[in-house]
Amino acid sequence: MERILVLASHGEFASGILSSLELICGKKNNIVTLNAYLTANYDLATEVEKLMKENQSNELIVITDIFGGSVNNEFLKYIHTPNFYLASGMNLPWLIEIVTHFATAESIPQLIKSSLSNSKEMLQFCNETIQVEKEEEDF
Repeated sequence: MERILVLASHGEFASGILSSLELICGKKNNIVTLNAYLTANYDLATEVEKLMKENQSNELIVITDIFGGSVNNEFLKYIHTPNFYLASGMNLPWLIEIVTHFATAESIPQLIKSSLSNSKEMLQFCNETIQVEKEEEDF
């Protein structure tokens, strides 16, 4: 069973963040993107159904841009599918965490939970962080 990571977003955010991810982590053959709504006649339901059918025998992780957005909601229809894992809030630090442990992780749910926890530390209000560090140094 192969592990596939799908980055799914409104517009070209998924392809753009994959470009940044590949710059940092190198190209991976098991990461694909779904860029929704790039054409007027785009059919999200059909694209998601096709992707799900193509990966029935794989372990599939889908990370979407917005929880509750149409892309996330379309994948939510498959939430009870075996070996399917859905997460939202795609960002680069989190993807780096996932990709660096993707091949060796024993448990995908545990990988998602631990990488989420680790990547949250990368979200910083730098002005405040630097001020706190300066105050600690001065003390």
